[in-house]
Order: sequence, then C-alpha cells, then structure tokens
Amino acid sequence: MSLMAAGPLLPRKLPVVHDPWSRTPTDGVYPLPLRATLAGQSVPHMSQPPPPKVPAPTSSVEGAKRLAAWTAVDRHIHREHKVIGIGSGSTVPYVVERIVAQGNEVNKDRVFIPTGFQSKELIVKSGLLLGDVDQYPVIDVTIDGADEVDHDLNCIKGGGGCHLREKVLAEAADTFVLVADYRKNSDVLGKNFKQGIPIEVVPFAYTKILQNLHLIGSPTAELRMAKAKAGPVVSDNGNFLIDAPFPEELMKDPYTLLTRIKMLTGVVEVGLFCQMAKAAYFGNQDGSVTIKWHDGRIEKVDKPASPVAKPTVE
Repeated sequence: MSLMAAGPLLPRKLPVVHDPWSRTPTDGVYPLPLRATLAGQSVPHMSQPPPPKVPAPTSSVEGAKRLAAWTAVDRHIHREHKVIGIGSGSTVPYVVERIVAQGNEVNKDRVFIPTGFQSKELIVKSGLLLGDVDQYPVIDVTIDGADEVDHDLNCIKGGGGCHLREKVLAEAADTFVLVADYRKNSDVLGKNFKQGIPIEVVPFAYTKILQNLHLIGSPTAELRMAKAKAGPVVSDNGNFLIDAPFPEELMKDPYTLLTRIKMLTGVVEVGLFCQMAKAAYFGNQDGSVTIKWHDGRIEKVDKPASPVAKPTVE
C-alpha cells in the first residue's frame, strides 16, 4: 500500500522543552532580563553586582592619572550628555570611576561606547549601559588616554593597540578630550614616548610596509611582538601592529607624517591623532592639573577635584 493511500501524515508531537534562551522580543521582556521557566521552576533574577572599585593610587604617577581623569570628567561629562565614548589605557579606569560617582540617576539614561576590550569590560562591570558606534555614530564626548601629547594637542596613541577604534570614536565625538599624567606632556612628539608611532596593518602586507617605513625615515621600525605568546601582537580587529620611531625633524610636522604613512597600501590606521582634541589634562606630582586647550591656552588647577563628582550643566 502506498503512503498516499494510507492518508495524510500527521505531525509528530514533540515533548515540550522549556528553553530559557529561546525568548524573542515579542515576549515583551526584551531587552530586560529573561523571566523564563526551566522544568517548571522559576529562574531568579540576577542582581546587578556593585561596580568594581578602582584601587587607590599607590604612586605619584597613579595619583596624577586619577587627578587628570577626575578633572576632565567633572569639566566635560555633564548631565545633558547621553552618549559617551570611553577610551583605553591606564588612566581610563579613573575616568569610569568618576563617571560612576555621578550616580545612578544621572547614568541611567546614558550609553557608553568602548574603544576596545578593556573599556568594554570597564563599562559592563561598572553597571553602565553598553552601546556601539553603529547605533550611535554621533557621540557627545569621548575621553581617552594618550601616550604623548605635543604643544598643539597632536598626540601619539596606540601603545595598547586600540588606536583604530580610538580614532573612530574621537572623530565621532562633538568633544574629544585627552587625559594623562605629567610624563606624557611634551612639546614635540617622540621625545618622551620612544617606542615609535603605532601603525595597524593587514597581516598580508606587513613586510612590504616595514620596508617602506625604513625608506621614508624609520629604519628601526619593527613588528610588535607579543610577550606572553609566540608571535606578533594581534589587534582587536585581527591585524598586526608596527612600531615606527621617526627622527625629531619629521615628528615636528606630525600631520604630514601621518599622511605619508596612511597612504602606504596595507596600512589600516596610524597612531597619530592630529587636530582632533579640544583639551588635554595632565595630572602633576604636586597634586595640580595642567590643562592644554586647542586654542593654545594653558591652565593650571591647584585643587582640581573633590572626592565626589557633582554633574554640572555647561
């Protein structure tokens, strides 16, 4: 007897499986925590852990970093700012610490955009709302660290390998602010940061790019090698990093140098940030903060920050 003669096939009834991860936005709970059941038992809500505490500075350098970060947040992260870019580096945990101190009432309506894995972890662990530059291509304020800043607020970034994403968030921001300690304050780039200009490159082209960098003035440019693994450092974007020191006469004109390097085929991004920052905050050993402004002004604040941040309206 054929299958057709036997009548239509009925769907086989499968056992019901309570999958707590199979919920959809139409269930009315997205993007809130899921209220699913598992084997008839309610799944309790996970309470939000308290934000991690940043260790108190144990050296004058760490104290200087915190002073710079706190002062920059107090002056530039105001109540009306809702989309905030968070950079990378050793000063940034103090930036997030100061933002958290502004309170849940102020931060509940804000979105924070990270430049890399480190800043993403800081945002999430601090209980702040994580966003993406795809969702928010225009950012109110981005605060980021720097490896060195010159008298015109040009800076070297990328010691931590995040300068591609850092530059995207810097360009997306209405206001871009740098924070660092006194060691990063310079008149010409390359005087204090001897490692060289960080350059992110596609792996396929790195050998040819190294050869070109040697020819245009950086004979000691080299691939950045990892310290806890065999092989080169790989960026968050899956690319290689080159560190290229250049002589002072070329570093005096960082914009021209940036253009020459960026034009090399295979270069993804260059860790020279030119004509982008509105202000740079440097914490000093004596407890003061030096502020360099984009218009050439230099300001010194002797008592820059109180223990608790108070959001202001500019």
